[in-house]
Amino acid sequence: MSHPTGPEAVGTTASGPFVHLASVPVSTPNEARTVRFGFTGVAAGNLAFHVLGGPDGGGTEAEVARSRRALESAMGVAAGSTAYVRQVHSADVVDATGHAWGGAAASPGGQAEADALVSHDGMTPLAIMVADCLPVVFVDESTGATAVAHAGRRGLLDGVLQNTVARLRRSAQAQSGACSPTLRAWIGPSICGACYEVPEKLRRESVRILPEAEAVTSWGTPALDLRAGAQAVLSRLGVEVERVEACTREDQRLFSHRRAPGRGRFVGVVWTEHAPRTSPPGTRSKSAEGTAHR
Repeated sequence: MSHPTGPEAVGTTASGPFVHLASVPVSTPNEARTVRFGFTGVAAGNLAFHVLGGPDGGGTEAEVARSRRALESAMGVAAGSTAYVRQVHSADVVDATGHAWGGAAASPGGQAEADALVSHDGMTPLAIMVADCLPVVFVDESTGATAVAHAGRRGLLDGVLQNTVARLRRSAQAQSGACSPTLRAWIGPSICGACYEVPEKLRRESVRILPEAEAVTSWGTPALDLRAGAQAVLSRLGVEVERVEACTREDQRLFSHRRAPGRGRFVGVVWTEHAPRTSPPGTRSKSAEGTAHR
């Protein structure tokens, strides 16, 4: 189904750099903490160093660095501390340690090639860049581990989400001796099935692997619904999943490669706050911005 354009489509009001911002109470064996996650928009600026210049903008490296630091200021984390990777539409997952964009990863060739990041203790802020593909954020409510994944068509079909969940569950097994029953995921803004037109041959090849992704555009041509496909994958893995219903092609608050190639990338981010929390264990996440749908 197509979604109307503009903020009304997702019931949000932009708050600073975020089009959607939420918090999750986490109870680990040692402490209670709050994990926050969000998805930025055009207002946060282009956050990708690989999308610079061009007829539609993208900015300079200095502007991207300023935008990243401004986002970290809004998150309340140290400048340069957020982990990024060099995304290549793979199914590869890496540990977040050593991937802070302001550290060694900032040097030429320093960032690892991967499309998902895991912080086993949840203490490293994580970011994943998109402009139509799916940004997926994960939180383990029992261990505090966090993850982000970039799921484009290729990565989704090749198993990037399955690999991320497996890495998180191995982490839970190592920490507590059991797989966590409290793994949650949020699928952020992305191109919707009514807009993601693909050749018929590509749709056939994709739905052979992931039938739930089959779709038709609003103008009647073959399409893929990556969000529906990702939700099906995660649900089969026993992950509690919610979706932020905003289409990048239709919603001008978001970067879209199909609508405006080379203009920029927004991010899905997740980080841990250390302030004491008042809500009891088991309280559901509370969205400060946006409407998430299961």
